[in-house]
Amino acid sequence: MATDEVLEGSNPVDLFEHPSGIVPTLQNIVSTVNLDCDLDLKAIALHARNAEYNPKRFAAVVMRIREPKTTALIFATGRMVCTGAKSEDSSKIAARKYARIVQKLGFAAKFKDFTIQNIVGSCDVKFPIRLEGLALSHGAFSSFEPEIFPGLIYRMKVPKIVLLIFVSGKIVITGAKMRAETYKAFENIYPVLTEFKKIQR
Repeated sequence: MATDEVLEGSNPVDLFEHPSGIVPTLQNIVSTVNLDCDLDLKAIALHARNAEYNPKRFAAVVMRIREPKTTALIFATGRMVCTGAKSEDSSKIAARKYARIVQKLGFAAKFKDFTIQNIVGSCDVKFPIRLEGLALSHGAFSSFEPEIFPGLIYRMKVPKIVLLIFVSGKIVITGAKMRAETYKAFENIYPVLTEFKKIQR
């Protein structure tokens, strides 16, 4: 194994891209696509499997597929939101499958402007963090109100990402449009986290 690689699980980690040796896991991709036609949501809910529509509660059809395991929100305007995929490719594959389902029901659905809107990643630094100290030292970026929410909310400027940092060392990274931003945000915060590592007595 090259010296610039370490093992995380059983996969080698590229230390050039991930100097911390930790690679955040992608948990949820939110994407949007324009089907570019008006849709009759009642008809879709009636004829599609795994679809539900309750207009009193929400103005979209909620549709689910098993592979890739995702949920789509389909609006009458033809706008669709796809959530739950674990990678950008799976999100696109799922969105295409939903578009095909709508086409098969007789709508002239196209597949326009597919866009990743949000990537949620998570990781564990494997050491506890002094959140109070971090909040005091990085007040401009942090909000920490433990009586309302147990995590520290860190709003990074570059890349523009929000990190939820928990005392346990678990981190949630949200707001990225590309996975590289998720990785970069984590590498930016990692030295700060080591600085506020809790010493176990």
